[in-house]
Amino acid sequence: MINVALVGNPNTGKTTVFNALTGAKQYVGNWPGVTIDKKYGFINKDIKIVDLPGIYAMDTYSNEEKISRSYLENEDVDLIINVVDATNLERNLYLTTQLMQFNKPILVLLNMMDIANKRGLNIDIEALANKLGVSILPISAKNKTGLENISEEINKSKEIIPSYNLKFNSEKEAYSFIDKVIKDSAKGKGRSKYIGEKIDKVVLNPILAYPAFLIALFIIFKFTFSWFGQPLADALDAFIADTFTPIVEGLVANSSPWFQSLIVDGIVAGVGGVLVFFPIIFSLFIGISFLEDCGYMSRMAFLMDRIMRKIGLSGKAFIPIIMGFGCSAPAIMATRTLESEKDRKMTALLAPLVTCGARLPVYALFASIFFASNQEFVVMGLYLLGIVVAILVGLLFKNSLFKKDEQPFILELPEYKMPTLKSILLNAWDKSKGFIIRAGTLIFAVSIVIWFLTYFNMSGFTDEINNSFLASIGGFISPIFKPLGFGGWQAGVSIITGLAAKELIIGTMEIVYGDLAVVLPTMFTAVTALTFLVFVSLYTPCFAVIGVMKKEYGTKMMYLSIAYQFVLAWVAAYLFKFVATLITGGVTLAYTIEFLIFLGILSLGILLLVKYFNKEEVREAVHS
Repeated sequence: MINVALVGNPNTGKTTVFNALTGAKQYVGNWPGVTIDKKYGFINKDIKIVDLPGIYAMDTYSNEEKISRSYLENEDVDLIINVVDATNLERNLYLTTQLMQFNKPILVLLNMMDIANKRGLNIDIEALANKLGVSILPISAKNKTGLENISEEINKSKEIIPSYNLKFNSEKEAYSFIDKVIKDSAKGKGRSKYIGEKIDKVVLNPILAYPAFLIALFIIFKFTFSWFGQPLADALDAFIADTFTPIVEGLVANSSPWFQSLIVDGIVAGVGGVLVFFPIIFSLFIGISFLEDCGYMSRMAFLMDRIMRKIGLSGKAFIPIIMGFGCSAPAIMATRTLESEKDRKMTALLAPLVTCGARLPVYALFASIFFASNQEFVVMGLYLLGIVVAILVGLLFKNSLFKKDEQPFILELPEYKMPTLKSILLNAWDKSKGFIIRAGTLIFAVSIVIWFLTYFNMSGFTDEINNSFLASIGGFISPIFKPLGFGGWQAGVSIITGLAAKELIIGTMEIVYGDLAVVLPTMFTAVTALTFLVFVSLYTPCFAVIGVMKKEYGTKMMYLSIAYQFVLAWVAAYLFKFVATLITGGVTLAYTIEFLIFLGILSLGILLLVKYFNKEEVREAVHS
């Protein structure tokens, strides 16, 4: 068996190469002691390839670099395959020179040769191979050219006895050598000027970048709520209400009243009331997928590095936080790629504050009923609220629980490209398909449970839901939310069921309220509706996210996440309600006194928390 290690910089096409070489013969696990994916596969029964994490160098700053160095030093590696971007030789060959220190045969796959040729970059493969002392195979992994005889190349390259004799005392000496090699073996610029450089003058400008980001977000929300998503959602809602529900009612018309209620008021209302928001979610992810695939999101991570460092994180932490727009569970798992344990834990606590896709149906419902002419601004404001609150909480953590040294931040800015419609749709579907899966499984099951609790009490089936099991549960917890302005038991139980899945907030309301467009304006004002949305945007994430938090970081972190987010959401909602009431002229003297007492208690609580978290033993307990 020939053991091959696949190594390369990020964005060189390494994953495409790995997929092309191994096909379906792939396996995924975790590296020992580290929750970073370990991918390996087989070209044939005689050649095994281990795909090492994408890295820029071997300076052991990150877990990925530590894993790669450890594997090359301690495992039986017969050959290193180094994937190199032919259009950016200078940056890529630095890693190549560092791989030579392991004194193993190296086969360089010079990828993206088709792009290099289009740009007029003429590479003398033989001269480059001789200068470096390695085997070189020009390929285009995307077009699947150059890899036809890879097995023969591997067998031939592994027999070459390494004789690199290259040792550099500094990074500067290494790049001097690389510059000379490129000068002698490559003609042309490779990375010629292109329109992306003009775009970067705006999107990376310290002043213009942030308004540009807000404009991009606004266009996405306009597309979601005015141009595409909302019209489709309205059409689907009309179909369910005017066509599907009457058909179902006709099918169960001769059954018992409780069964009719189960099907119509429970399953159809609960699941159907959630499903109508799928076009909105899918539309939002089309926009986000476009920003990711065209290369803009990487620039936002770079831009946010300055802000993230204010809260003790690097710009790299912005990537898992942004992933929270889709779902907080993969966002927490993505923290595995961060360099230090403190970075990973702090980012995991902040990522669920960003609005996930499951909260979007709640926003869309309330915005369409209470703020029909300004839906885009309301929803966009709630998304920005999550980011701003995450930054503020990060500042608090930085000065208490997660005091730390800064880590270096290295991020390549990929070239802009126009993504294909197919790739955007597939990416959007991948992000939003979980919504459909939850609707057909978890939401379906919980809708039945909610229906039972809504239409049954100790005496059996009842049409009087105010005497139901659910009303009793809601009445018990409703005092918690009364200061926020939504103290009815229906809102309280909706928040509780939202812990199973945030979409269930809508499903529960459909069951306990009935016609939401008619009933909600009688239960909420514009101020309390926004207060409710503020609470929903920040409170404890769903059980799936809580489970991931426990799996990744343990029970202590899980309980900390549950408790602090619920308290944070309540405090933020209360503050918002007072300010909004003050603006609308509804503040009384008694309310002002209540608010001042609340501020005093809040200030004292924050001081005590900071003092508590500053204790070394407390920080060590959380970090352990």
